[in-house]
Amino acid sequence: MGQMIFTIIGAILACIGVICIYDARTITKKMFSFGDQNEGAMGLKIFGFLFAVAGALVVFFNIG
Repeated sequence: MGQMIFTIIGAILACIGVICIYDARTITKKMFSFGDQNEGAMGLKIFGFLFAVAGALVVFFNIG
């Protein structure tokens, strides 16, 4: 039961990360209002990459 919950949480984290990478520019335009959108998009892509890797590792190794 516990491993299945961790697998679902890992899959959700990985999906959030992929969505952040894919839609970084549009999310930056909607959520933040500062001049340089390239820095915001780059930061959001890095954040998404870290979330995707963490979620994939949780799913792969079934930590729990």
